[in-house]
Amino acid sequence: MTAMTRLRPLGAVGPYVLAALFVGAGTLHFVRPQLYDALVPQWAAPGLLPSARSVTLLSGAAEVAGGLGLLFPLTRPAARWGLALLLLAVFPANLSMAQQPEKYGLPAWALWARLPLQPLLIWWVLRAGRSGERRAGSG
Repeated sequence: MTAMTRLRPLGAVGPYVLAALFVGAGTLHFVRPQLYDALVPQWAAPGLLPSARSVTLLSGAAEVAGGLGLLFPLTRPAARWGLALLLLAVFPANLSMAQQPEKYGLPAWALWARLPLQPLLIWWVLRAGRSGERRAGSG
C-alpha cells in the first residue's frame, strides 16, 4: 500500500471536514465579531471598506460561502479557488499577529508556527474532492 493509497480516504472526506472548518470559523465572525475586528490590520482595505467590522463580516461571509460550496460537486471548484484566495488574502493579517503577539495575548511561538501551515491548508483546499471529480468525469 502506497502513501497515496492511504491518503485517498482523507481525500473523500476532505471537502466535508474543510466545509465544517470554514462554515464554523465563518460563523464565529458573526457570533463574536469583536475577536476578529481586533485581528484586522489598520492598513487592510483603507478607503475600500469603512471599518474593521466590514472586513470581519465580509471575510466571515466568504468563509461560510466557500465552506458550503465545498459540499456540492458542482460548486466545489469555485469554492476551492475562492477559499484559496481568501487564505492568501488573510495571510498578511496572520503575519501581523505573529509580529505583535502581545497585542493578542497569544504565545508568539504558536502564531509563528501557524504561518507555515497556511500553505498546507491552501494545498488541502485545492485538493478537496478532486479525485471524485476525476472519476465522475472519466466515465
